Amino acid sequence: MKGHLITFEGTEGAGKSTLIRHVEKRLRALGIRPVITREPGGSPVAEKIREVILAKKMDSWTELFLYEASRAEHLAQIIWPALAKGKIILCDRFTDSSLAYQGMARGLPWAKVKALNHLATQGLIPKMTVFLDVDPGRGLRRAKVKTRFEKEGVRFQKKVRKGFLKAAAEDHTGRWLKISVRSQTPEELADLVMKKLTKRLKLRAGKKR
Repeated sequence: MKGHLITFEGTEGAGKSTLIRHVEKRLRALGIRPVITREPGGSPVAEKIREVILAKKMDSWTELFLYEASRAEHLAQIIWPALAKGKIILCDRFTDSSLAYQGMARGLPWAKVKALNHLATQGLIPKMTVFLDVDPGRGLRRAKVKTRFEKEGVRFQKKVRKGFLKAAAEDHTGRWLKISVRSQTPEELADLVMKKLTKRLKLRAGKKR
């Protein structure tokens, strides 16, 4: 593969979407046009599955399988083609969210969630994962969109955060960039991401992608 998948993770209201927009702007200034996408969703069928996931509470296994189905379709339609073209992809959530939400917070077997992630992605591992570590209560207060996941409250989000920390601790690829979010501006957070991203991908001005 010629391209690179960069994922952004965090509890609700962490600021992922805002950060992605700022990183996109910085990359475009270097002459790079990244692909911006999200999970669940990203492709027409996956977006339909997203609507189902966010609509009503469901069995935890059903929730997980819907996420994996959405992910497989998202990969087939968006991620694999973009990687083949050498694109840099900025993705709002990926497999680590399934570990944090369905594995840790829902209590499904961690190893089985990992196995299903591997099956849905054919073993694809992000080149870099940005984890915005924010106080769960603060994140919920500033969340702009209130889905059923935000409505599950602080206790649930604390479990989600614990899941992300476990996923990061288990990883030995060096792909994680953990940022403790306090009072930094989106621009300051983007500076931190771009510093690591530039080094990891060996980016330079004028390099078209």
